[in-house]
Amino acid sequence: MANWWRSVVNAFWALDRVLGGQKRPTQFQKWVGRHPIKAGVWVGGPAALFFSLFFLMLSDEAELEDVLVAALFGLFLGLVFGLTAASERLRQHRLKRLGIWDGS
Repeated sequence: MANWWRSVVNAFWALDRVLGGQKRPTQFQKWVGRHPIKAGVWVGGPAALFFSLFFLMLSDEAELEDVLVAALFGLFLGLVFGLTAASERLRQHRLKRLGIWDGS
């Protein structure tokens, strides 16, 4: 199983290199890499609020299920952005390890 997992990791980093993963991170990418949970909350919270309010304004009868679906969608969106931020953090650690970037 270790060989299979190493192949997946190597494929991921190969794809990252093709997409420009060897470049130095921008200021925004540095912040996101340092604060992946905050990035997820900053995206997911407003999205959940927006979609909840949208469903409330859209329907005459405010149903709890619609608001819960909107909130779950916002949480899902926040989770996706948080995981993306975590992968950015891994990329930055890899750049430091390879000596491409000094972390400043």
